This record gives sequence, structure tokens and C-alpha cells, in this order.
Amino acid sequence: MGVAGPPGPVMDRDEVDRALARLGAEHKAVEDSLLALQDHAGRRLLEGAELTGTTRERWLSAERTITLLWAYFDAYTAALHDARELRARRRWPGREELAELTDRLRGESVHVPGGAIGQAALTERFTLDGLVRRMNELYASSLDVVVTADAVWSALPARIDLLAAELGRTRSLAHSVGVRPGEHPAGDELESITAELSALRTQVVSDPLAFWRPAQGSSAPGGGRPDTARYDTAARALEDIRREIEAVLQVRQDSEERLLRLRDVLSRADRTLAEARAARGEVLAKIAASEVPAVSGPPTALQERLSAAAEYRRHAQWHRLSPLLDALEREAEEELLRARESLTAVTAPLAVRAELRGRLDAYKAKVARLGAAEDPLLIERYDTARRMLWSAPCDLRAAEQAVLRYQQAATETLSAPRDGGGNQW
Repeated sequence: MGVAGPPGPVMDRDEVDRALARLGAEHKAVEDSLLALQDHAGRRLLEGAELTGTTRERWLSAERTITLLWAYFDAYTAALHDARELRARRRWPGREELAELTDRLRGESVHVPGGAIGQAALTERFTLDGLVRRMNELYASSLDVVVTADAVWSALPARIDLLAAELGRTRSLAHSVGVRPGEHPAGDELESITAELSALRTQVVSDPLAFWRPAQGSSAPGGGRPDTARYDTAARALEDIRREIEAVLQVRQDSEERLLRLRDVLSRADRTLAEARAARGEVLAKIAASEVPAVSGPPTALQERLSAAAEYRRHAQWHRLSPLLDALEREAEEELLRARESLTAVTAPLAVRAELRGRLDAYKAKVARLGAAEDPLLIERYDTARRMLWSAPCDLRAAEQAVLRYQQAATETLSAPRDGGGNQW
């Protein structure tokens, strides 16, 4: 290589030695990195796997890149070796030797025939530092493929296998309580999850890079995390079904007690409705001009469904019994509440009459306590109100007006001025 026109000022001996030491350290670092990449578990898996999709395309490109990396490294090694040999010729190199060393260490002294990917006929020229930068770029892109594939393979298949094992246990448990495909929605869902996990595992093994989510703003090899969205969806669906199966199992354990409670609730509703019907007859007989709501009959539909639930229990059809019991418990409580509301509505006029009677007697006691019991007006109005309230049928509107008139008269009488003996002025 000629000595004319070295790039920049000619390096002195110390600069040459420092540059050779630095380039030697970089050579060692690149070599270690390439050997580590060669022995990386992810690389061996990629070489032995039947790849598809994105992973196949990127791995084919990465294989070419790795081949080119070794070619670059061999050229770098040869150029560094030649520079070292030139420096070793003399302890105190002359200007011509220093100029040549400068050209080798700083100039585009490395020629790589057919180096560029996809341009095999061309020859690339590099400085030693430029070649190191180029190797670092190619190494990072190749390592990214290897590391991300290995990360997905390390994370997802094992988790999918664990979930598949849990799925198998859940399916066996489901069959034991009659939850089977075609007979129960949860059975169909279990089959769907089984197919999804099988397809997911196959795709993860053959195309792991399709399940990688790069980190935003990160350029480091392997920056990101495995995409577990499909796995997470399947896991949540299985967890929902497992809870449903556990609920069915719980039904098998406590169904008899729940059926007894249901019968008790419906029996109380029947008794309350019977009481409301009897009270309605009493109200119609004792209270005049009052609108009394009709009382519905016993909940026969609920009784029929309760009988169906007992049949399901007798034939161990737990998956049918579970939702039916849940619905019956809710509806039976609603029926009891309606029965109580019906009784309250029917007996409301009697409650009003009782309140008026209590108010009338309370005012009479107050009048007597204050010494006005013998007042003729109060006696007359009290007798009128009492006769209305204790007669049948009672006209509540007229009786309420009579009680109000007595209250007004009592208030006026009790508020009038009195002499020292308690007599009104």
C-alpha cells in the first residue's frame, strides 16, 4: 500500500501503539460477541425449528447477516494482523512506516469482496473503525432476532402447557357434573379454548416473533416483551368457566338445603297471600267506600319450577339445577316481598282506622287530665267520632273529619283562659 497521502496527520509511534491496542480490544470484544451469538440457545433453536411467517423471513435475513459478520470479522482480523506485523518490524519506525501505519489504521484499508447483502458482486471498503461500527450494527440486528425469539419461546410455550393442563383438569371436573359439549354452553366454551390453546402453541413455536411487542423508543436488542394477549384471553375464559364449574359442584353439595329453604320461602309467601285475602274480606266488611286492591293467587309457576329443580337433583343434572336454583331463589324472595306488600296494601284502611282510634282516645285522655272532660261540646264531638270509628262499615273519610273536629274543639277549650279554680272565664 503506498505511503502518499495518508488520511490526516501522520501518527507518531505512541499514537500507533495506542490505536493498535484499542483496535485489538475491540477485536476481542467483537470475537467474544460473535462466539456468544454462535452458542446462543435461541440461535440453536432457530436453526432447528420449522419456522413460518415473520420469524422465517427475519431469520433467513439474520442468517445471511451472521455469515456476512464473520466475513467482516475475518477481514478485520487480517487487516489488524497486517498492521501489527508492520509495526513489529522496527522498534522505532521511520516516517514512511508511520505513514503506512497511519493509512492502514485510519484509511479505508479493509476491502471486503462481495460484502453487501444482496450485492454479492460489489467490494466494500472500510476503515477499521468504520468496519467495527458496521459489525456492531449487523450484530445488534441479528442478536435482536435471536434474543426476541428466545424470550418468546422461554415465556409462552411453558405457560400455554400449564394452562392446557389446567384446562384438562377443568374438563374432567366439568364432565363429572354433566357439563359437556353440546349439552351446556360451558362445555362448548371448553372445546373452543382447547382448540385456541393448541393453535396458539403451534403458532408460538413456529413464529415466535409474531408474538413480540417491541418497547416504544427502545433500539436495544430484545427491547420489549412477549405479546400475551391471546394467552391472557384464554386464561380469563378458563377462569370464568372454572368458577362456573365450582358453582355447579357447590350446588351438588348444598342443593338439598337450598331446596328446603326455597320451599319455606314459597310457603311463607302462600301464607302471607292467604292472610292478605282474609284481611281483604275483613276490610270490605268493616270499611265503607274504600278501594281495596285485589290479592293474587299462589305462585303456581314457581311451584312447578321448584318441582323441576327437585327432578334435576334426583337425576344428578347439576349443570341444569345450578342456574335454576339461582333464579328460583331470587324470584322466591321477590314473591315473598310482593305478598308482604299486598298484605300491607290490603290492611292499610284498618291501619288508618286504628290510628284514628288511638288519636281520638289520646286526646280524650289529655282533656280529662286537664279537667275539661265534662265539656258538653267535647262530649258530643267525641261520641260522634267514636260512633263512626267503632261502627261497621266505617266511613274513614267521615270518621277522620269527626276526629279532626274533636281535636280542634279540644285545642280551643284547653287554650281558653281559666280562673284560679280551673274554670273558664
